[in-house]
Amino acid sequence: MLADEILSIIMQMKRSHVFITGKVQGVAFRAWIRQTALSLGLTGWVTNLPDGGVEAVFEGEAGQVEVMERRCAEGPPLARVANTIVRPEAYREEFAGFHILYKR
Repeated sequence: MLADEILSIIMQMKRSHVFITGKVQGVAFRAWIRQTALSLGLTGWVTNLPDGGVEAVFEGEAGQVEVMERRCAEGPPLARVANTIVRPEAYREEFAGFHILYKR
């Protein structure tokens, strides 16, 4: 019984790896993603890519992750999202918060 309950809870959780292209750098996109993810109760990270895109990983309740995926396709007011690629991944419960990663 307990194993079934745990499995049910895990199955409701989701992880998505998202790649966003367009005018998404220099428009506070990462800060917007972080704020939006936190407001949805998600954990993970976001970073700029050398090609001008943005990459993010979101973990949390499946419905909230799906809302975040849709919001990434829209972006904040100054952004112009050209494309989003969403890659589902196995939920790992690996993050303690939501962070902006700065590559060196």
